[in-house]
Amino acid sequence: MFVILGRYVISFLEEVGGITVLAARAFKRASEIFRNLPSLFFQMERIGIGSIPLVLVTSLFVGAVTAVQAAYQFQGPVLTALVVGGRVSAAMAAELGTMKVTEQIDAIKMIAIDPIDFLVIPRITAAVIMLPVLTVFSNLLAILGGMLVSDLTVGVTPHVFIEGLKLLFRYQDVVGGLLKSLFFGYIIALMGCYYGFNTEGGAEGVGMATMKAVVSSCLLILVSNYLLANIIFRIIFAP
Repeated sequence: MFVILGRYVISFLEEVGGITVLAARAFKRASEIFRNLPSLFFQMERIGIGSIPLVLVTSLFVGAVTAVQAAYQFQGPVLTALVVGGRVSAAMAAELGTMKVTEQIDAIKMIAIDPIDFLVIPRITAAVIMLPVLTVFSNLLAILGGMLVSDLTVGVTPHVFIEGLKLLFRYQDVVGGLLKSLFFGYIIALMGCYYGFNTEGGAEGVGMATMKAVVSSCLLILVSNYLLANIIFRIIFAP
């Protein structure tokens, strides 16, 4: 039993170390993105535009539930990050994992191109840029969905709804949510890239890497949300 436990601990520490190294390398070489702008814009389109239908449906229904129950079920940035993270990190892990098992990443190295610059930096930068955009979009849709359902089912007119929204509005919530979404975008892309780059075992390995990327990104989003909320709202915006 202790041997099995030790293996799990070692495997966990190896993954933490690998993720940390990749995050440090990506951060250090972030300026290289200006040499690969077409790839950045392509990833921004895939992450941002491609996620709009999913964010649209989710935000409208969350706003509707919030209006009916008169309580917040999720915070906008967290829900958006979880929805987008499941889609984006899975896609990144599957794409890069397929490139890894088919030796395309090795081929990129052979022609003297750093795969971090070529594959990782555009994805991480695009995710960091587009998550705040999607968060704003999600919050607006949630408000519209809540206002519509309040008018149709609860009898609260749009004017009364907006006035109530003004009373509860705090700029700290908006700024804090956008700050958190920056970190969420980094986490989503980092997990997809890390598990994609470390894929082994053919098609089965690609599936396993995809699953690990989704689970890891969702867990880290929830954990980091708690930590960031304490930092942002208890230290930066302390009452």
